[in-house]
Amino acid sequence: MPIFSKFALLRGSEHLIRQQARGYSSAKPAIAQFSEILNEQIKSIKDAGTFKRERVITSSQSTEITVQGSDKKILNFCANNYLGLANNPEVVKYTKEIVDQYGAGLSSVRFICGTQDIHKNLEKKIAKFHGRQDAILFPSCFDANAGLFEAILTPEDGVFSDELNHASIIDGIRLCKAKKQRYKHRDMADLEEQLKTSDARLKLIVTDGVFSMDGNIAPLPQICDLADKYNALVFIDECHATGFFGPTGRGTEEYHNVMGRIDIINSTLGKAMGGASGGYTTGSKELVTLLRQKARPYLFSNTLAPATVATGTKVLDMLLASDELSKTVQSNTQRFREGMKKVGFTIAGENHPICPVMLGDARLASIFADQMLTHGIYVIGFSFPVVPKGKARIRVQISAAHTKDDIDHAIAAFTEIGRSLKVIS
Repeated sequence: MPIFSKFALLRGSEHLIRQQARGYSSAKPAIAQFSEILNEQIKSIKDAGTFKRERVITSSQSTEITVQGSDKKILNFCANNYLGLANNPEVVKYTKEIVDQYGAGLSSVRFICGTQDIHKNLEKKIAKFHGRQDAILFPSCFDANAGLFEAILTPEDGVFSDELNHASIIDGIRLCKAKKQRYKHRDMADLEEQLKTSDARLKLIVTDGVFSMDGNIAPLPQICDLADKYNALVFIDECHATGFFGPTGRGTEEYHNVMGRIDIINSTLGKAMGGASGGYTTGSKELVTLLRQKARPYLFSNTLAPATVATGTKVLDMLLASDELSKTVQSNTQRFREGMKKVGFTIAGENHPICPVMLGDARLASIFADQMLTHGIYVIGFSFPVVPKGKARIRVQISAAHTKDDIDHAIAAFTEIGRSLKVIS
């Protein structure tokens, strides 16, 4: 150690001793100020009634769960576990086998020493499932959205984004240098006007396939027609569609019968596809090759753990072999929606397993959800700022693992509480 460094160290120690002798706090004033600022922000969130408290689940993710403080089984109608595979015995067994063979993790990024044959195999299955040339894995779909736009778009290009797109899409677009334009939610006239007046080199239309708060669906046929008319590319985020939406679970493009007309698909392995984590981009070979070279979350984040890869692989094998689960969640969705409408509830969305029960008042939504828990049903009330003011709702999510009795039990609980709170007659 240089001599001047030793002297500096000694002076620092002496200064600390003098401070302690005088009764000064060892904490820096900046830290105290920082804590005060943070506490003020936390208080304002609590005062606004938007503070998020997490319920602690003490069981595996399933249609029946237990939560901390109660040993009773509760029916879960508030998870993205659309296919009911988060604790599927076949998936869990296969995952254990892969962990025994490939270990807990790679301790590295893909291009150094973080790629195994199971990663390449999963990417091939993803591409096959979607009918695309290639695919690339990311730690999450949030990372896939964060890495895509910056890698492929330049200041000469233009991106046209639905105003209600997911936060990860919004953040990803912020990172790129392209000209950024938002069109009104599912408003094709507004989108066309913006495409018509754009002088961008590349034009990229960006939309969620399914919008998670409302359960409504992007008008892909019209979007694809506009893309053809104005020489644009189309990107969709399929997190709330992959594996279970459409006749065989291929997602929004299958639901709308526009298979092959979407240029780029980002999606997740962390919802219907086993409920673990991980995301991906699938599209042309050129796109995937470029992302391997430039997408920052891919280049600077550890590769997916073998257990996560195994979960996604096993689920894809199941879906490639049979569409039974996707058909089950579709029939369950129809049963819930029809039953709720029959007793007088307003259900938003378009025949999707996301079934928002519209209540309007934020306090009512919170009280309603709490009373549902006393009836053994786990749901959450959503209100501003997560959804617009005056549009509070309880977002119900249907799973293939729900039985008909489960669904009827939920409808009965909604009906009883709805009548007691004078939501329905």
